[in-house]
Amino acid sequence: MNGAAQSLDGRPRLLDEMGVARTVIRLAHELGERHHGDQIVLAGIRTRGVPLAARVARALKALGQPLPELASLDLRDYRDDRPRPARPRPRALSAVDGGDPPGIDGRTVVLVDDVLFTGRTLRAALDALIDGGRPATVEMMVLVDRGHRELPMRATYVGKNVPTSTHERVAVRLREVDGVDGAWMIAGPSE
Repeated sequence: MNGAAQSLDGRPRLLDEMGVARTVIRLAHELGERHHGDQIVLAGIRTRGVPLAARVARALKALGQPLPELASLDLRDYRDDRPRPARPRPRALSAVDGGDPPGIDGRTVVLVDDVLFTGRTLRAALDALIDGGRPATVEMMVLVDRGHRELPMRATYVGKNVPTSTHERVAVRLREVDGVDGAWMIAGPSE
């Protein structure tokens, strides 16, 4: 059965478990082709970007690429839809394994997230990275790009482009966080 035709509680499924796995492998191939043999940092945006980054890292290693360093990026204090904290903001970049965060100065950092929508999360991630150092380049990888940018941002690596209305949502679930893998379209309130 087609992954888009399947549903969960009446919601159209965009990606099933196998679709997520295939998409992660394809994203790893694209990243490996662009940065063949380079030592990069994958910075997963909490919450679902972190396990997604770990999956991409494992796929890269399986392809014979160097295992990238993994980091977690907590953007709570960088979002523009919340009150700004008093300076200095706590360090947003941390190591996934609890150790010291990877150095990002002069390195290629790939931000990893589940869904790209308005671009505001990406803007917050860039602010957080700059507070933590000066990367040579920053790229963005997303599992699903649903359009509707409010800021001039785009992803370098996109797993699936999904046209949506502004009233719809895309819900990504990952086994490590939610116990299931997939992406679903969720209708918003009717106008």
